[in-house]
Amino acid sequence: KAVVSTQSGHYGRGADQRDERFAMFDTFDPNGNGILSLAEVDKAIRDVLAIDELFDAKPAIMRAFQAAKACGKGRADIGDDYIEKLEFKRFLLGLRMYFEYWVAFKRIDEDDDRRISFEEFSEAEEIMKKWITNFGDLQEEFDTIDENDGGMILFIEFCKWAIAKSLDLEDDDE
Repeated sequence: KAVVSTQSGHYGRGADQRDERFAMFDTFDPNGNGILSLAEVDKAIRDVLAIDELFDAKPAIMRAFQAAKACGKGRADIGDDYIEKLEFKRFLLGLRMYFEYWVAFKRIDEDDDRRISFEEFSEAEEIMKKWITNFGDLQEEFDTIDENDGGMILFIEFCKWAIAKSLDLEDDDE
């Protein structure tokens, strides 16, 4: 959680936290147009935050970006491909959450193919029970997550399940 926290340590609603977020947004916005493309966000994560592990978590960045766009009202003149300053808080919160899910996903995905097989899922049962208090039958959980019935769990499917189950890594920085 400390990965994307502000200096004050949280994303409060106070003026100081808002000002801090807005200043961070400005460092992410190299051309000063008040909107961020996914490419600008990606570059800022690499160059401004300079956290390689987060920069390498492209699926988490994409999910957070998409979630922030979906929650904002959006200016009609910029379309759906950007996030605005007022959506930036949602992006940061989403990035923190989806990064945690990415870390969990990667711990299960032993062959690093960005998909989780039933075998990998089975081998990770005990660790997943530490993350999720209401973990059910192994096959039923796998089938629930595998929404497209492809026989493999994709990151987006894993995220939906993790949100529904309130997944929480036991070793993250609260």
